[in-house]
Amino acid sequence: MADPVPDSKTPALVALALVAVGVVIGLAKHAVLGGVVAGFGAIPACVGMWKGIQQDTQGTLAMSVGAVILSLAAAGVLIVFGIISWL
Repeated sequence: MADPVPDSKTPALVALALVAVGVVIGLAKHAVLGGVVAGFGAIPACVGMWKGIQQDTQGTLAMSVGAVILSLAAAGVLIVFGIISWL
């Protein structure tokens, strides 16, 4: 069996940072662009989930799952608001 690797929460933190940047962009009258940026946060969060599964660490996995849900929810809300503002 391989040596255990230290728990890495970096991908989840990057995902949360992308969500925060997306929300700031979305509040600056560019909701669709902010939604896209927030949606891109799901990519590093999925990498974090994979690392959490590989390392058998619940902390990384739980934080990454939360980041994926938050990222997709923020992206969806911002994109819907952007579409509504166009109408």
